[in-house]
Amino acid sequence: MGKPEQVMDSSKRGIQPYIEIMDCTLRDGEQTSGVSFLPHEKLMIARMLLRDVNVDRIEVASARVSDGEKDAVSMICRYARQIDMLEKVEVLGFVDGTQSIDWIEECGGKVINLLAKGSLKHCSQQLGKTVDEHIDDIKQSIEYATSKGIIVNIYLEDWSNGMKDSPEYVYKMVDELSKTKIRRFMLPDTLGIMNPLQVIEFFRKMRKRYPDVHFDFHAHNDYDLAVSNSLAAVLSGAKGLHVTVNGLGERCGNAPLSSVQVILKDQFNAKTSIDESKLNDISRLVEGYSGIAVAPNQPIIGDNVFTQVAGVHADGDNKNNLYCNDLVPERFGRKREYALGKNSGKANIARNLQELGLELTPEQTKKVTQRITELGDRKEIVTQDDLPFIVSDVLKHGAPEDKVKLVSYMVSSAYGLKPLASIKVEINGKQYESDSTGDGQYDAFVKALRKIYRDYLNRSFPILANYAVSIPPGGRTDALVQTVITWQNGEKLFRTRGLDADQTEAAIKATFKMLNIIENKEETLK
Repeated sequence: MGKPEQVMDSSKRGIQPYIEIMDCTLRDGEQTSGVSFLPHEKLMIARMLLRDVNVDRIEVASARVSDGEKDAVSMICRYARQIDMLEKVEVLGFVDGTQSIDWIEECGGKVINLLAKGSLKHCSQQLGKTVDEHIDDIKQSIEYATSKGIIVNIYLEDWSNGMKDSPEYVYKMVDELSKTKIRRFMLPDTLGIMNPLQVIEFFRKMRKRYPDVHFDFHAHNDYDLAVSNSLAAVLSGAKGLHVTVNGLGERCGNAPLSSVQVILKDQFNAKTSIDESKLNDISRLVEGYSGIAVAPNQPIIGDNVFTQVAGVHADGDNKNNLYCNDLVPERFGRKREYALGKNSGKANIARNLQELGLELTPEQTKKVTQRITELGDRKEIVTQDDLPFIVSDVLKHGAPEDKVKLVSYMVSSAYGLKPLASIKVEINGKQYESDSTGDGQYDAFVKALRKIYRDYLNRSFPILANYAVSIPPGGRTDALVQTVITWQNGEKLFRTRGLDADQTEAAIKATFKMLNIIENKEETLK
């Protein structure tokens, strides 16, 4: 089975193997149920992957799928040509004579990832062909693509089952095709059936038999082993790995870009081209376009992964960062946060107060801690931005008071008519009124509020970047609704929360928290 120790010893001696990273978000990732990117969305994702994240290659589509797909590929190829990265853009194509190759050429593409069969079962039962017939067809496609100046990589689809059930078929395919102008052989675990020991075994057999061939590994996550299998492939000589942003992909998805990157760097001492500080940015972009939310506890990119909840952890961080590892948030363009809730403890609260520049006596801190614990027991989430208001509520002095107040409002909706909102607010002691229609009750409310800021105050109003609603489990109609709104004010992003039995009211509370935060900060700057 080879000598895995030698590979690992080499990394310890400081030898850094270079691993190509190909991102398949725009092709394989788009096969996630319910995900379909618009052409301009594909272009925006491709731009960030190539220019900012700095992946080695991107696979952007399957040939001949639709006119929209053709538009997207053409736009991406045009952009990539302008920045001299056209050979980094790859398109999945099929062994279909000249059709896929012509389609890619019409889009301006230069690389085809030819989908061939990597198991005897797929070849005989899906294609109804012998291995020799399939190889002849592949060679014709390679010859035609080469004549058009198109680079050919090849997928051996279902390679993992091929190695398990029909290894001689796999070897015959590679024996014949390695003599052609194929640049890379890409070995997929198409059904996500492998474990790391099998990856090591099969990959070493391939490397031993074909030492001069460039092999990529393409993992699927059906057994939650995509990342582990990817590392096993690298340990066994793979020169490239396929990933997707946020682990998008068919069924259980693919290996996530962010997780693969940090494991390669930290656990294997491998070298890649990835700019880690952009991993969070690309994650948020794909999350927005795909509509698939990232789990809060997703490593590297989840909302909660750099948040310490237990007070003992914050205490340890105060004492020489005892609860930190190599995955420091600054590495990924983020920062560590200390959650406020029933498990916070004085250390968490002291950290947050320190960041805000608030100094409290031990007795005052104890009272604030008690109040936050009470809120946590009611399942209300407390943010750092809420802290000054809690301090004000508990101590009744020395903390910001509301400078923006809701005096009264009315929202209405009727079948066939747009919702209407009429509002009266007080800002720095002066009252203003406005009304507006909107696509929903809260939208109408915010539009009326924007009018006041624009027409009476000549001030900009923050942009709503994200809006999330959560309801405690149980299905009660009187359950409290928590609305979490992410706002963008200039370059700064921050979140406010509102809690109420009515969703619109919860959103309004979150909105006024945001306005008071901004108002108090502006007052401080005067």
